[in-house]
Amino acid sequence: MNLPPVYPRQTSGMAVASLVCGILGFFTGITAIIAIITGHMARSEIRRAPERYEGDGLALAGLVMGYMVAGLYLLVLLVVLLFFGGLIGIGILSSY
Repeated sequence: MNLPPVYPRQTSGMAVASLVCGILGFFTGITAIIAIITGHMARSEIRRAPERYEGDGLALAGLVMGYMVAGLYLLVLLVVLLFFGGLIGIGILSSY
């Protein structure tokens, strides 16, 4: 009985990229978007060929960090805009 050869599964490169970009997102910010994109692509790749790829946990961790960093940066942006918008508003109102 000839069975097909069994090859070991390999870790998805996009899953690793997602995790690395998610970690770097805390320092750069822009790589959080890359972490989100590559995380979704890696999870899709792993679901399509589970006998060939592994690393779903890495991709999920990259996604979580990417969304968390993106949310934090948006929150900081909102606070800065509200702060400076308030200062401008106070300046306009005090001129009357």
